[in-house]
Amino acid sequence: MFVTIYGRLSCPYCVRAKALAEKLKTSVDNFDYRYIDIIEQGLSKDDIAKIIGKPVQTVPQILVDEKHIGGCTDFQAFVREQFGID
Repeated sequence: MFVTIYGRLSCPYCVRAKALAEKLKTSVDNFDYRYIDIIEQGLSKDDIAKIIGKPVQTVPQILVDEKHIGGCTDFQAFVREQFGID
């Protein structure tokens, strides 16, 4: 499983999503992730909308195996359902 997180370091939800991905990387086999800092990469919300195929109002925006699942709360629910990890 590969997770892509689009976020910014000043966003507490982005930091939380990244920390959860880091936890999964150390506890789940075949799990990896990439964190893309949208400020550092010069990406706008419109740029991310083109990638995920829907309008973006907030970050983080998270994809699992290239499928958009939503933001931090959605990612936490997904992880809880798939792995039983909070």
